[in-house]
Amino acid sequence: MTNGDNAARPKLPFLAVVALISCTLIRPSSGFVDVSGSNHAEEPNNDEHPSLPSASSQATEDEYDDDFFPPIADSDDISYFFSTYDLDGLHWALSNIFALSPRNPQNNVNKSIRRELSPKLVSRGGGDNYTTEYKLLHDLEQARYLARVLKESKPSVADYFQSTVIPIYEEVLKNIPPLEDLSRTKGLYAFTKADYESGIGNVYNKALYIETADEINPTWHTQNGGSLLNNQLDFEGIQNNWFGHGQNSPTTSTTSIPGALVVDNLLSTSALQTIRQLLLRNTHWYQTKTPLEFGKYVGSYVDDGLHDPLFLQLAKQLHESMPRIMKGHELKYMWAYKYDSEWESGIRLHADQAAVNVNLWVSLDGADLEVEGFGGGLVVFTAKPPVLADVF
Repeated sequence: MTNGDNAARPKLPFLAVVALISCTLIRPSSGFVDVSGSNHAEEPNNDEHPSLPSASSQATEDEYDDDFFPPIADSDDISYFFSTYDLDGLHWALSNIFALSPRNPQNNVNKSIRRELSPKLVSRGGGDNYTTEYKLLHDLEQARYLARVLKESKPSVADYFQSTVIPIYEEVLKNIPPLEDLSRTKGLYAFTKADYESGIGNVYNKALYIETADEINPTWHTQNGGSLLNNQLDFEGIQNNWFGHGQNSPTTSTTSIPGALVVDNLLSTSALQTIRQLLLRNTHWYQTKTPLEFGKYVGSYVDDGLHDPLFLQLAKQLHESMPRIMKGHELKYMWAYKYDSEWESGIRLHADQAAVNVNLWVSLDGADLEVEGFGGGLVVFTAKPPVLADVF
């Protein structure tokens, strides 16, 4: 499913020209997590840092023990909460796990209970002691963007990025060898002593700035009748198309086939604008791929910072709007990618472990057009992958 509009908008930062949000829904297992809680916000201490990840709904310090929160939420944890649409509980759990993570540069809980980064996050490219040139260029461009757009509304935050973060990224970028010299690590660059002396350990892969949908658009809950989706869409017809019943719905593309649908303008205008701002501003892009193996794109994940209530609500509304397609398939995972617009390819051919996979293309209209030498959009293969295929 795709989304786009024709309104003129400012040019997006480097690597933000094509952003893709994906939701994976799959039949849940019988497992569950023994974590529950209510939504009670607690403000973090901002004395030493101009902007902190909003670990709202934090548990009390007494609740933090070795077993209460897992090091990382898994797909069964997510589907457990989602199965009853307990979005407050899901956000509460994800927020507290994230609050204990080294991503949080100014943790307002006892540092003695702060955990090491989950090996799972490190293994998929989210480590904090290595990077790639394109990932650091992305972070630098985002820092410059934040320094510019926050200059009037949040001058102390803008100054922090301008005077502290940007110089560190610029200095470390000078130390990264050409890509062809990093063949042994497939393009990864391990930070050196000089990099740490420059301060990279204090800023790289940290939640330096987190802005919620409530801050960006305080009325997103009630706009468009409370719907994040386009009210003009015929979801009954869309479901018929999915199952191959009748003619294509007027709201689906002529390229749609049973089991693979293309829907233009899926989101409401206000939801699309808010989502773009969340993806542009929040520094939760922690994953880098090995460019000589997978290409150049950065990733953000629901179990590692991408848990704003708007995203969870979007998954719920998609689930509710197409009950015949979604029946028995709970939300298992969610992620977002930004692609290097100067690289020759996106994600390589793969199959996701999902019964239903929803991809939302939220870039500007001109960002995903196919031109000579560069692809655009998404290629969907209808054949089932071999049993031993590379499955993400």
